[in-house]
Order: sequence, then structure tokens, then C-alpha cells
Amino acid sequence: MHIAKNLVVSINFKLTDHQGTVLDASDEGTPLIYLHGAAGIVPGLEAELEGKAVGETFNVTVTPVEGFGEINPELIQKIPVTSFPDPSLLQPGMQVEGRTEESGQVTHFIIREITDEAVTLDSNHPLAGLTLCFEGDVAEIRQGTDEEINLGQPL
Repeated sequence: MHIAKNLVVSINFKLTDHQGTVLDASDEGTPLIYLHGAAGIVPGLEAELEGKAVGETFNVTVTPVEGFGEINPELIQKIPVTSFPDPSLLQPGMQVEGRTEESGQVTHFIIREITDEAVTLDSNHPLAGLTLCFEGDVAEIRQGTDEEINLGQPL
């Protein structure tokens, strides 16, 4: 069987940035499982896996456009430092929850910068703007069930 739409695929992987820093990896014996064609993984990796069989390896470099997207400046905002109950607890790189200015929906932000006046918050995906390098192997492939296909994810 070869990877194609509506098949449930298990992969062992390591994800690094372009400088070789490990960003993520599947744990030994616990592969990543996704439904192929349901946008469960980044498009560049999914395209690379198309047609592969169990046991085959992959090594692909994914541009931001094929990964988590470019950094969108509209998703970066400055909030007055006085908006936070205890600004002394804040640190760059910390993740906080808040409401977006435009939609008012609760979302996750990463603190990018803190000054005496403002905190710069970024709601872009943490891997947006990065060139990503995936390597690994295909561990298992099976037909997705009707329920999995309807949900768009494996159960």
C-alpha cells in the first residue's frame, strides 16, 4: 500500500530548523499518526510523503509557504504593559492567552518584547517564517474508516 488520500499514516520523524536545531520529534515507539489529504500535517511534508510505502524514508526541506506560513505582521500587536495584572512575571518567549483586537476571540500569543510601556504579542504560529527540515520513515499505512474520513482525522 502506498500513501494516498484518506489513508491513515504513521510516521517516525525529526523536525529541525535550517540551522539543525531540533524543534520536534516523535518519541521512540510513538509515531505521528495523521489522515493523508485532510490537512493534518504541513503541505510540504504531505506532498513529500505521497506515494511512499511502509519502511521508506523521507528527508525534505519545507519553505515557510509550504509549512506554517510566512510571518503575518497583522498578527503582531503591542498592548500597554498596564493591561497585565503583574507585568514583572512576563518574559520574552512566554506564551499567554488573550483576545485578538480584530475578532475578540481567545487565542495564544507569544511575548516577543517587553518595554516599560508595552508588551509585543505575536499570534503567528511559533514556526511561521521558518524553513523546516523533516526526516524520518513511514511506520504504518491503513485505510481510514468512514468515521475518520468524515472527521478529517484518525481516531
